[in-house]
Amino acid sequence: MSIKNVTIAGAGTLGSQIAYQSALCGYQVRIWNPHPERAEKRIAALRPFYKHDLKLTDEQFDAGLKNIVSITNEWETSFKDADLVIEAVPESLDTKKDFYAQLCQVLPKEAIIASNSSTYVPSQLVKLVDRPEKFLHLHFANHIWVFNTAEIVGTPQADPAIIQEVVAFAKGIKMLPIVLKKEQHGYIMNALSVPFLNAALGLWGKGVADPITIDKDWMNSTGAPMGPFMSMDVIGLRTVWAIFSSHADTPEQKAIADKLKAMIDAGHYGVEAGEGFYTYPHPAYEDPNFLKA
Repeated sequence: MSIKNVTIAGAGTLGSQIAYQSALCGYQVRIWNPHPERAEKRIAALRPFYKHDLKLTDEQFDAGLKNIVSITNEWETSFKDADLVIEAVPESLDTKKDFYAQLCQVLPKEAIIASNSSTYVPSQLVKLVDRPEKFLHLHFANHIWVFNTAEIVGTPQADPAIIQEVVAFAKGIKMLPIVLKKEQHGYIMNALSVPFLNAALGLWGKGVADPITIDKDWMNSTGAPMGPFMSMDVIGLRTVWAIFSSHADTPEQKAIADKLKAMIDAGHYGVEAGEGFYTYPHPAYEDPNFLKA
């Protein structure tokens, strides 16, 4: 088969990005989201980023919008014509169970299902679908139009031809496809980055240093363009909290998770909210003197 019609299920931070990037690259895109108006706002909010980072004109951005066929919470409309569904619903196993149970009732039998899950591996979710040979994970980095990596991995039940279909799709939306030989929590990217971010959270949580000081140290010492807390604001603290709290085993780690949750509950969950560890749209690290004594 050739993928033409793509449905993105869940238009949060990454789901909205995947949807618009696919539409910009010429795919016919439907978005399923429990709150369609939120999805519309997130798609609209991408305009300044695409204009700044990719130098798109308003006309070019609008051309991408024209390929978004529908944004709705209606199941039949969203999934009846899908060649590929990319699931990006919240990282809760119960939420994903409910979603897949309903999805498989309306999805055409030939359609491929890909999860963008950061927390779960394919073997944990494949049991929830009715087509294990057509199920895999397709994982993206945040700000996919710039950090254009697509990590792809299936289970032993996955049809190799389906893997290649998704590789072709990833190339079609201008991603660099990275195919893993076997599943791994965090894939490659998060397997490397999550311990780094957790170490930064540990320093903050234990009161060793504040987020700005930690970021300055890391950037100045390594030449990195961003510090860990800048990165967490971009990722979104809700995602950071979901990943960190799922592995918080000690009282110290649970206290850090609670500290993050308090920020989120206060509405300070990153760039999208206008505040996280920094305030936006003009965070302190944009000051040319940020790394100067």
